[in-house]
Amino acid sequence: MEEKITLCGDNCLVCPRYNAKSDEELKKVAELWYRVGWRNTVVSNVEISCLGCSSHKQCTYRLVECIQEHNVNKCNQCRKYPCEKINHMLIRSEEYKRNCKIKCSHEEYSILEKAFFEKEINLAK
Repeated sequence: MEEKITLCGDNCLVCPRYNAKSDEELKKVAELWYRVGWRNTVVSNVEISCLGCSSHKQCTYRLVECIQEHNVNKCNQCRKYPCEKINHMLIRSEEYKRNCKIKCSHEEYSILEKAFFEKEINLAK
């Protein structure tokens, strides 16, 4: 399976947000992100649209700034890996995983699991 792994271990190529292109798809993603608690409201299509991570995007885990400080492309290339930021991210990811199991359909959860909840596996590659 082809992958596009982010610096924190997410897989963009199976992410519904990254793959949403039409207005209808973007709206469904915005509604899902709201339902699982990743947004406080159903945000606009422009806000939910994603082209992948870059040094210009804000990271909720502050990892973009961290990899720049440590002069690496991904967290698993850093001599401090795994660090406190990674450990905190993995704890939050487990909380998100439990919440998504409750609030998502089986199909939605399966997609989110492949996109977001295999971070440690993806970072080990």
